[in-house]
Parts: sequence; structure tokens; C-alpha cells
Amino acid sequence: MSGDAKDRANRRRFGRGKKRERMQLVAPAYIKRQIPYYEFLGEEGLVALEQQADWLMQEIGLEFRGDPEALRIWKEAGAEVKDTRVKLPKGMARELCKTIPHKFTQLARNPANSVEIGGCAQVFACVYGPPFVRDLEGGRRYGTINDLENLVKIAYQLPSIHHTGLVICEPCDVPVSKRHFDMLYAHIRYSDKPFLGAITEKSRAQDSVDMARVLFGEQVMENNCVIMGNVNTNSPLLVDKVVTEAAQVYCGAGQGLIAAPFILGGAMGPVTTAASIAQALAEAMMVGAFTQLVRPGAPFILGNFLSSMSLKSGAPTFGMPEPVMSNFIIGQLARRLGVPLRSGGSLTASKLPDAQAAAESADSMMSTVLGGANFVLHAAGWLEGGLSTGYEKLVQDADRLGAYQVMLSGLPLDDNAMARSAYEEVAPSGHFLGCAHTMANYETAYYDAKLSDSESVEQWQERGSKDSARRAYERWNQLLNDYEAPPMDQAVDQSLKEFVAKRKSEIPDAWY
Repeated sequence: MSGDAKDRANRRRFGRGKKRERMQLVAPAYIKRQIPYYEFLGEEGLVALEQQADWLMQEIGLEFRGDPEALRIWKEAGAEVKDTRVKLPKGMARELCKTIPHKFTQLARNPANSVEIGGCAQVFACVYGPPFVRDLEGGRRYGTINDLENLVKIAYQLPSIHHTGLVICEPCDVPVSKRHFDMLYAHIRYSDKPFLGAITEKSRAQDSVDMARVLFGEQVMENNCVIMGNVNTNSPLLVDKVVTEAAQVYCGAGQGLIAAPFILGGAMGPVTTAASIAQALAEAMMVGAFTQLVRPGAPFILGNFLSSMSLKSGAPTFGMPEPVMSNFIIGQLARRLGVPLRSGGSLTASKLPDAQAAAESADSMMSTVLGGANFVLHAAGWLEGGLSTGYEKLVQDADRLGAYQVMLSGLPLDDNAMARSAYEEVAPSGHFLGCAHTMANYETAYYDAKLSDSESVEQWQERGSKDSARRAYERWNQLLNDYEAPPMDQAVDQSLKEFVAKRKSEIPDAWY
């Protein structure tokens, strides 16, 4: 056999013939960042943005509407409250935010899947909120409870998704007044990763906290974060009762709250990116300060969702340079404030998991990762500006999240990484394919992108000439076929079912 033929045979044997699963199978439940942050702005620029945020809180103020209790809490704390407008004395918000934990752990029902949020930890969670789903064969349609359960089952099996969130899609076939029970139960039963709770109404937030209490027990919940709510301010400069009531329910029980202003530049914020970043900081800081008035030390994640928009059509755009810059900068501002951060994700305006989706999601996610977001909602599955969850997009994004996870782990520089034994074994002009060092490392040396096809065109044609979407379609279907539910204490499961049945019997069906 010629040297070239031996090389090809070894490549098939060592590089292709054995799947390198181990790197993904032993992936931690969250990422412990080992690389530096990308510092986009210098001190002068960061101070200017902080001063702008302080000016908004002191001189302009935020509206807190619909919740008299929130206004009472602010007034007792020393804020200037006039009607529903709340202004804070200089430094008040920052002082209150000092009791926000720099990092905390959200427990999962499987302790191995608990995640740390804050510090150098980074957590990837599913897309949140789309009313529609899309897949290669079924097309675009309203989401159902079956879709939600399927998506939870898929996410549960993807190691690079650390947190399943809640509304991976809206189950539009279940009454609005009751669907939070079914959504939360699906996350609890079909996965054992951490999850979020409902926030759309105070009673639904309370139901979520109560279900978590049934699952984890009173004592565990009293001393740990086991559930969080995710809320948005109504930008510009409006905090409604959904936010303040969720804060009172979740933080009042010692649980976590994420608050993310949703700002489309030119619509919910000024057209200039700097002003929108400062506005997002002011809005999120005031919500964070409020949570600490409810319960000092309650977990809080400062959020930022800043997107550009087409000033011709009004449509949001994603992966553009302006929101990419905001991902970097808000990371710097959150670290200066000393609080955990939520931002970014695999965002795209594309309707399909195509080249546009790949490019926009990659730019958005790369800046999210390098900027240091601790909790990344919408890390996988986002399509159509957040209106649709893509089955194929979910697994495609997860494949790339695994690659980011490797990068964030840093470059090993130990004896094995320097590979001196390989140089001692392989002569000049030789090759390393069959040497002992390669044999010891080939399963874990490089990230194995499951959905990338790197074979020759002839091999690709022999296997059906499948594009990325078709490979992703087969991947998620295989995951559903292979799915096995994680074990769960039957008594706890029964208690949850009884709680849900009782509460549902007390609530009339409502579809709005």
C-alpha cells in the first residue's frame, strides 16, 4: 500500500471511523469561562453611559403602572413618586443593587444539572415565547402542547443546552388561563434541567412557585433558587404590574427574576445605539433595585435585548453591528455593577434555517459569548424575529453552542497539549495519524460537529446529498425516537398532578 493510501486508510480509521462522542457526553451542566472578556469600550465611554443611565433615573424617571403596592414600596424607600412616575435620588439604584448576588446557583431536580449563574459562568437556554413552530415537513403552524413536550424532550438530550426555559413555544391548543400548568409540568417531567416559571399574571407566577415548592420541598426552596421568572420592561421607561408583581412573587419567595428591556432602536428607544444601551441599563437597574426592596439578596439577572430595525419598514433586524456592539458593552456595564447578565442569543430575522439565519445567529451569538452574558435565553431555536421556533434550528444552534463551549474552555497548555512524546515518535516528514499521542487523544482532540458534513462530495452524494436542514430534521427525529424520560419520584409526580388538577378545576377556561 502506498504512503498516500495508508494516510487515507488511517484517516478513515482514526479520524472518521470512530465517533468522538466523549467530549459532548462529559460536558458540564454549564460553562466555566476560561478566556478573557472582549472589552469594547474604554473607561471614558463606560462612564458616559452610566451617567446617562443615572440621568434617566434621576431626572426623567420611570413609570410604574398598575401596581399600587409597587408605588408604596418605592415611596417608603425614599424615591420621589408623583402619580405613577418614579425618580430615584443619585446613587440609590446602585446602592440597592449591591445586595444582588454576584453569582448564584439554580438547582435542577437532577443535582448534576444545576447551573451557576453569574461570575465566570455562562448558561445557554432555549428560545422563549414564539407562538409558531416550524419544521421541514410540517411547515409553519401554531404551536401545540405536543410541540412543547417534543421540544423539551429534544432540549433535554442536547448537552450544550443547559436550561430549558419555559415557553419554547406557546401551546396554543390549551386555554391561556391554564397553559402555564401544562408548560411547567412538561419541563419538570420530561427533563431534569433547570427551568423558568410563568409571569403573565400574578396568580400564574404564584402557581409556578407553588409547583416548584411541591417538586423541591419547602426547606430546599427556602434556602435555594429553584425557579426564576423572566420579564420585560415596556420600553421606553415603563414598568407594568406584570414585572412588579412577578418580582413580589418570585423574589418574595427567595427565587430569581430576570428583567430585560426589549428595545428596538428607533421605536422603543432612540435611534442611536449609545442612548438605547443607557436606557436599557436604567430600566433594568431600576427593576433590580426594586427586587432588593422586596427581598434583599434575592437573585436577579440584569437583562438587555437591544435590536436594530429597518427604518424603511419598521421590521426588527438581528445580527447587525449595532446590537452586536451592545452585547459587548452591556457585558462591561453589568460586570462594573457586579450583577449577573442576560443578553443576546442565536437571533435572526430569517424565516428558515438558511444562510441568513446562520450568519445572523453566528454574529449575534459570538458577541454574546465574548461579551460575557451569564444567562443566554434564545440560545437555540429562534426564527422569524422570535415569532417561530424551528425544530431544525434548535438542533443546528445546539451544535454550534457546543463549539462555543469548547472555545470558552480555553486552550490547554499542559504536557499532553504540547505533545512532546508525539515529536519523539514521529520522524521529520512523517505523519501523526497513527502515533500513540494521536491514538490517546483522537476521540476528544477536536469538537465533533454532528450536523456538519465534512466528507468528500462523493461520500456526500452516496448518502443522499442532504443539506443542513435535512440533516437537522433527521437529527431531532432521532432524538425523539431515542428519548427516555429521566427518572422521577412517583409520589412527587402524583403530588404535582393533584396540584395541577385542583388548580385547573378552580380556574375557568380563557383564551386571552
